[in-house]
Amino acid sequence: MTLLHDCRDAFASTLVDLAEHDPRIVTVVNDSVGSSKLGEFGRRFPDRLINVGIAEQAMVGVGAGLAASGKIPFVSAASCFMTARALEQVKIDVAYSGHHVVLCGQSPGVAYGELGSTHHSPEDLSWLRAIPGITVVAPADPAETSAAVRWAAAHDGPVFLRVSRMGVPDIAGLDGEFVPGKSAMLREGDDVTIIATGTAVAPTLEAADVLHAEGISARVLAMATISPLDREAIVTAARETAGIVTVEEAYVCGLGGAVAEVVVEEYPVRMRRVGLRGFAPTGSTSWLFARAGISSVGIADAARALAAGR
Repeated sequence: MTLLHDCRDAFASTLVDLAEHDPRIVTVVNDSVGSSKLGEFGRRFPDRLINVGIAEQAMVGVGAGLAASGKIPFVSAASCFMTARALEQVKIDVAYSGHHVVLCGQSPGVAYGELGSTHHSPEDLSWLRAIPGITVVAPADPAETSAAVRWAAAHDGPVFLRVSRMGVPDIAGLDGEFVPGKSAMLREGDDVTIIATGTAVAPTLEAADVLHAEGISARVLAMATISPLDREAIVTAARETAGIVTVEEAYVCGLGGAVAEVVVEEYPVRMRRVGLRGFAPTGSTSWLFARAGISSVGIADAARALAAGR
């Protein structure tokens, strides 16, 4: 049985380790210590955890103020509330001002499945990639999450880090490395390319195995950074394969829209975008994934159609 991990554990333990060696690191939360798994951080550094209560606009503003004062704030909250309620503060206080704030969107996408659309955040990648200056990151597994946290702490600029809640396996080939704007080729292939991000990487690899058994060679790219994109890898894929499938736990205008923009500008090729479309209903995360086609079956179907020229 494949062991699954909650990336919030890697996020929290890495942050504690960084804070041990850098007193500038602080956290700001919206009454979300538990859901961000920052309990240990609060116990170890009680004067470096600021809980503003359920006030997301103030939370992001406080983070920007701390950054302006020389701190390195990790602003952590459920992605649905941070990116919707505080979007103006993210845009002006963080991005426009160029502050080194790490916005940690916890439990994104449809991770809060049974709580319904009020707690889903399929639009966060689309909203934030449209704001200039923010590096938008969606790690695929705990090792990549940890590496992204370390990079974000050292990067002098705004960052949005998607921290998944649902269990994901360790992804062979990522090796705990993170380079912004650089994808990782997890499978070579010359029939079709599948580009996935975050929690969608694991089912994409399963789909590639299904396709391989059918004689279809699928190239798999793990695209952890939505902004900036690895444009070179996308254009190369467009030139060398019959088409591109994008897969994300988000509206298809996130990674899918970003890749489509590169393709139409650089090398037009047929595409399929797998992800959410419209408001997602209430249901378990696994059921919502299957409903949106974010499964080995749905991804293989999309790739198979491209490989067949449909």
